[in-house]
Amino acid sequence: MMNKKGQGISMNVIIIAAIALLVLVILAVLLLRAGGNVATGTNCQGVGGDCDQGDTCDSGYIKDITKGCENENPCCIPLGAKD
Repeated sequence: MMNKKGQGISMNVIIIAAIALLVLVILAVLLLRAGGNVATGTNCQGVGGDCDQGDTCDSGYIKDITKGCENENPCCIPLGAKD
């Protein structure tokens, strides 16, 4: 009589696969949470700008027409460090 052993997945492979799956789930959660505020950070107020200075920006501001102000005015972003 022959003594046959079934060839299965080793315990090490199962443990490594479980750890890899856990790491992927954690990365997915972190990326989804961080990406939730992308629109807020890219609009005029999100970058510290002001939409209410009219067609031209005051001194000390840079004009940016890509930030999407609702009143068709440019976004005026202050130069220098943001407090």
